[in-house]
Amino acid sequence: MVDLATVTSWELGKCFDQSVLPKNTTEEEIREGARIAVKYNCAAFYSSSTYWTSVVLDELDGTDILPATGIAFPFGSATSFIKAKEAEEAVRLGCRALDMVMNIGALKSGRSDDVRRECQDFRDAAGDALTKVILETCFLDDDEIRRASEIVVDAGIDYVKTSSGQFEGPSMEHVLIMLDAVADSPAKVKVAGVKFPRPQNAYAFLLAGAELIGTRDAPTIIDALDQMRRIGLVPPYQG
Repeated sequence: MVDLATVTSWELGKCFDQSVLPKNTTEEEIREGARIAVKYNCAAFYSSSTYWTSVVLDELDGTDILPATGIAFPFGSATSFIKAKEAEEAVRLGCRALDMVMNIGALKSGRSDDVRRECQDFRDAAGDALTKVILETCFLDDDEIRRASEIVVDAGIDYVKTSSGQFEGPSMEHVLIMLDAVADSPAKVKVAGVKFPRPQNAYAFLLAGAELIGTRDAPTIIDALDQMRRIGLVPPYQG
């Protein structure tokens, strides 16, 4: 869990994955997004497609920011084989963090074994890359969120993630269910798809126990740290 009382704005950057996700994104938009990730010391930068990985690598060269992409994004309905091949290709091109969208239809249809298999195949295909599986919590009930999180944990995935950001974002209740599901495991929780007011929501999720926030606007949230401390939402700096 992140101790917000001990981090500076620069250190806080590692709690955020910056992204540029629209499929019609231009090269300059990808480069600008990567530069923002560097400026704010983010944990990773996600481009809209593995097509742009070479551009991302160019902009992130010399930093510890992970080049990253989505797998089966944003619908998650591809077969396990296709997802694994997509993950292999992303790693071959240089991605070091991968977020795969779970097959939500399979989960809701009770096909837990199929979901478990795709998570395991994804984990194997990703090699040494950081792995995250997106649940898209807005389409799931509480039991499904819990079950999906447990499947992700059992597969040895690094993070269970709330949302792709393309649909409705998560509620605090969704995130608390996920945190409870991973509590006795090495897996962590990443929150994405947070709606306005973005700074307050993001800090609330970090205080609840989320380790990462996925966003297209890390600067606004990070720049609000002093303001959040002033209003008492975040504890005073004690570093």
